[in-house]
Amino acid sequence: MKKLIIGLCAATALALVTGSAFAKDPVEVTVIIKATNSEFWQAVLVGAQNYAKEHEGVTVTTNGPPSEADIEQQVSILEDTVSRGPHGIVISSTSSEATVPAIERAMDQGIPVVTIDNRVKTDKVTSFLATDNVAGGKMAAQQMVEQLKAAGKPLEGKVALISSMAGVQVLIDRDTGFEEGLKEYAPGLTLMTPRYVNNDIFTAVNTAQDLVLSNPDLVGIFADNNTTGSGVAKVLSETGKQDAIVAVAFDSDPQEVEALRSGALKALVVQDPYGMGYKGVDSVIRALAGEKLPAYVDTGANIVTKANMDEETYKNLLDPLGRAIK
Repeated sequence: MKKLIIGLCAATALALVTGSAFAKDPVEVTVIIKATNSEFWQAVLVGAQNYAKEHEGVTVTTNGPPSEADIEQQVSILEDTVSRGPHGIVISSTSSEATVPAIERAMDQGIPVVTIDNRVKTDKVTSFLATDNVAGGKMAAQQMVEQLKAAGKPLEGKVALISSMAGVQVLIDRDTGFEEGLKEYAPGLTLMTPRYVNNDIFTAVNTAQDLVLSNPDLVGIFADNNTTGSGVAKVLSETGKQDAIVAVAFDSDPQEVEALRSGALKALVVQDPYGMGYKGVDSVIRALAGEKLPAYVDTGANIVTKANMDEETYKNLLDPLGRAIK
């Protein structure tokens, strides 16, 4: 449909799409996540699937590799999806570069591609929906400093940064934001060289344990995703260091939520994976109807602590899987 349609509601956009070339069959949108072994990415799928359940005429198919480290497998899944030819694709690309050729091929074939969470190195996408991760990292630094002050600790000593993977833009942005925030809010703290764990929970645990045991002047740890956050929480709980070391992490896996309640983690930077999935599919529908979409949409981030975690807004963010429509 060549006509440009601005400001459509979802129902109107869907009616235009299903009333045209797709009238005989449902509009199929394939959602490809980074990893099937993560609660965070399952929440993305819940959002996408709920959209289909709420909008007659939309079918959502899902796929993804087991781990975020399986970059080649995700590329293969995307290539197969493009060859199959769904009406649209929503993808959270683990790599900022490896999926670019297949994404561009899909766009060239008239298949709108909406990227979520991680920016890819091409402008040939329909829209990009994600957290402002630099801002999120800075929020984590500010919260760590506030927690240190509340505990009556001097703003000096070492802070560790445990990153899930090297070379992933979304993580680079979080870590950059955290570093910038630490320099602004507490220049007396020393940020250690980042440690990378290849998104492996056992490596995350071993790395956190090494940092805690070999650095008696360690006062804080920033973990930039759910795997690293869970690993750090486990070590602090087992070593009894949860009050001596302030740990702040991204995301909200059940292990992280439990650690927040126990005090092993002092704060979580919580994104909206449910919204990424839901809005990602909605963006594809709007694009198919001819609407020009913004190049970037900030899906937001919030700081959640033990003090506010039971408030309704934050409960939904901490347990997005509970929003699944039966």
